[in-house]
Amino acid sequence: MRGLPAKITKTLTTGSTLVCNDNSGAKELMILGVVGWKGKRGRNPRAGVADMVICSVKKGDPKMVGTVVKGVITRQKKEIRRPNGMRVFFEDNAAVLVTEDGLPTATEIKGVIAREVGERFPKVIAIAPGVA
Repeated sequence: MRGLPAKITKTLTTGSTLVCNDNSGAKELMILGVVGWKGKRGRNPRAGVADMVICSVKKGDPKMVGTVVKGVITRQKKEIRRPNGMRVFFEDNAAVLVTEDGLPTATEIKGVIAREVGERFPKVIAIAPGVA
């Protein structure tokens, strides 16, 4: 995974719930793990914007409920500090479902996503209606 120039505070841990803001059929996700997390023993993995997470679908299409999927966090409530000093935050925690390669499984995204997502996952930002 590529490094990001922004200082992203990683506030989402295992058990955090996310809104799924795409048309894949899932409505609510719960974080089970973080892809690429390396930490001390006994410490909970944490994730922030533009991190890939392993999630369980909690609400949505009955065929999808209970399945384990991968997603990319596109928005978080805690502010992100950008290199120019500006801080950006959103009103909710949201994610988009992706494949192993980082390609989105859905065809459209609802709502804006953070600019930092586009640096790691350009295909996700290509179908986004707005970038903040």
